[in-house]
Amino acid sequence: MDTIATLCHSRRASLLTSITMAGLWTVFASAHVVGYLHSGDWSYLLFCAAETLAALFFIVRSAPVSVSTDAGDWLLAIGATFAPFFFAPSDMAIWPGARYLLAVGSLLQIAGLLSLNRSFGLVAAQRDIKTGGVYRMVRHPLYASYLISLSGYLLANTSPANTVAYVATISMLVARLLREERFLSTDVRYRVYMRQVKYRLLPFIF
Repeated sequence: MDTIATLCHSRRASLLTSITMAGLWTVFASAHVVGYLHSGDWSYLLFCAAETLAALFFIVRSAPVSVSTDAGDWLLAIGATFAPFFFAPSDMAIWPGARYLLAVGSLLQIAGLLSLNRSFGLVAAQRDIKTGGVYRMVRHPLYASYLISLSGYLLANTSPANTVAYVATISMLVARLLREERFLSTDVRYRVYMRQVKYRLLPFIF
């Protein structure tokens, strides 16, 4: 636990994480820009724009009051954050029109990021609790937007590799969400918020 705590608060570890994210994102973005140039599919650029905003907010995020030192939280957070970078354009599609579902998810992601602002982070941490904007509807609108956009992406780019990346990402996302809430609920203010907004991800469902 002491080792994990040290890594959590290490500037070197944070810098290494940022550099790794930047490297993976460069490969991911390049593939989607090339995909757009070859196909003219605008959804690739919108997807890149949403993820670029997330990367930017990660870099300028505020310092947390406290951060989880649980190794499982860190592994899930890193895995769920980096897994989407393995998605790639594909000529196979179950539903080509799902690019519009991808667009909805990406726009919701941007709205969630703008509501969260500099309270964005990689691992569960005690920062300012956001309750306005889309956070009045569900407690984790960013995760909801990922579910929508990644589902749309898979339906429009249905390769075996994308299917594996989708299952892995969504599984880690749900596990990450549940562990985050366990950590955040130690704050009485967050418990009040949980009573005010009952649904985690999907209104009236979960």
